[in-house]
Amino acid sequence: MIMTIKPLEDQLIQFRHDLHTYPELSNQEFETTHKIRTVLEQYGISICDLPLTTGLVAEIKGDLPGPIIALRGDIDALPILEQSDVDFPSLHKGVMHACGHDFHTSVMLGAAILLNEQKMILPGTVRILFQPAEETGHGAINILNTGILDHVSAIFGLHNDPTLKVGEFGTKTGALTAGVDRFEIHVTGVGAHAAKPHEGNDPILITGAIIGALQSIISRNVSSSDNAVLSITQIHSGTTWNVIPESAYLEGTVRTFNSETRSYIRKRMEQILRGIGESFDAKVTLNWHPGPPSVMNTAEWADLSLEIATQHGYDAKTIPVTSVGEDFAYYQEKLPGAFVMIGSGGPYDLHHPKFKVADAALYPASTYFVKLAFAALEKLQDRES
Repeated sequence: MIMTIKPLEDQLIQFRHDLHTYPELSNQEFETTHKIRTVLEQYGISICDLPLTTGLVAEIKGDLPGPIIALRGDIDALPILEQSDVDFPSLHKGVMHACGHDFHTSVMLGAAILLNEQKMILPGTVRILFQPAEETGHGAINILNTGILDHVSAIFGLHNDPTLKVGEFGTKTGALTAGVDRFEIHVTGVGAHAAKPHEGNDPILITGAIIGALQSIISRNVSSSDNAVLSITQIHSGTTWNVIPESAYLEGTVRTFNSETRSYIRKRMEQILRGIGESFDAKVTLNWHPGPPSVMNTAEWADLSLEIATQHGYDAKTIPVTSVGEDFAYYQEKLPGAFVMIGSGGPYDLHHPKFKVADAALYPASTYFVKLAFAALEKLQDRES
């Protein structure tokens, strides 16, 4: 996509609308990557040569020597059938930018263009990550594996927040999002005629015991002062009304905000499932799929993010933790940084088929990250001097 000759704000809105119309799922963002690359090349912005199938990293190297920081936006969409009333709905049926990654991409594209225009006074280097596959929970790992962040001193990222009005801004020190894990439970009993249950070993009865016992972990084993969620979201068993099935399947998620609770809940689930399996003389297995840990904002960079947001004109505030997951956390395991929330106006929440983002939030977010990049580079230089 070639940016037309319009004010940059209008160009970015046009670009976001195009991404929204043609969304692509995780690890399938080929055309999205091509569009980002085309615009960066149009503006003469350097693109790092990395072994990425989708996604890319742009680099704005200032004329003044200095440290390196990174900004991150994600680019993938979700497998959701759009029901919004926007004038530019998805033309890829069953795929939708229902999390606002089209907004994040466009914000960071605007920041790249504006930083490139000011590189003669930029005191260091800014690498901008257009990251694929955030929705799988592992796209950040692909970026990290390239080594492009090995010499970066700090990283910053954003998510739109439909619970905040346009012009509102939030972040906090410490845990901001939840650690996310997915689990699968397979129950194997013995099938039988529904009229003769004593001849079988009913996996549905066992499943009921599992559900009740697992819910007791949060209510009875985790401190009331420690946030945690355990949700069972799928149950499948049986094929007809008069047959006790042989097996059952459960799937769900655990959300936690510190590593100790995260490890404890998994251990407790294993103990409970082992005990239920033994007590019912059935085979019960747990498959655990770890996702990203909690986003853990460094105090120094969270404070700076809020300070610059206030100077920029945002209604900036400290916000509570959220139980959603975010693979930006993988970057923060390697280097300090801050993840921030920018109001997108609602009313529908993330991952809703009627979700939409207010265009008015886009350009101010781009200019905010330009100011934040300059402030972070200057802070790092002052520290080194």
